Amino acid sequence: MPDEFPQNEPGGSRRRWITPFRKAYYRFLKIRGNPKEIALGFALGLFVGMSPFMGLHMAIAVPLAALFKWNKFSAALAVWISNPLSAPVIYGVTYYVGKKVLFIENGYQLPTEFSLDALIYSLQKAPGIIGILTVGGIVVGLPVAAIGYYFAIKAITEYRESIRLKIEAKKATLANKLKRKKPPKKKKKTNRR
Repeated sequence: MPDEFPQNEPGGSRRRWITPFRKAYYRFLKIRGNPKEIALGFALGLFVGMSPFMGLHMAIAVPLAALFKWNKFSAALAVWISNPLSAPVIYGVTYYVGKKVLFIENGYQLPTEFSLDALIYSLQKAPGIIGILTVGGIVVGLPVAAIGYYFAIKAITEYRESIRLKIEAKKATLANKLKRKKPPKKKKKTNRR
């Protein structure tokens, strides 16, 4: 594939980062199916993406979407809100919210240096950390899913409406061209005596 954004072009490297997101967005808009089911699958994926079970998000979201008869592809796409780049922010927020909701004053503190004792300490605290992250993920995930549903349904319906209007305009243009190209009808000669 040819390089669409040359390196020396101003903003070229920024566009390189934006292009995959733009492609994913347009791919999302072109998902076939009922817009409501697509948006519900997307919201479910966002909600599951807030959970602390990274690596299992798709394995959780897709069967749930199938169970509810929502769009599985949009659910699988949305779980990628939690990825290696965004996970530190998402899990930091969900941990903080989970601590506040559960009224935990002093939560887990990261060890200052890595050692076997620090690893054992972290593993002992893991169930509590996962519990806090789960509660925080639910509290943060519900509004994120609601907002995601709203934006998804709006984007899909607007996109489909624009496509419908373009198709109608093309049909009207084609009909006008055909009207102009048709030769006038010849009148039949009648034999009158």
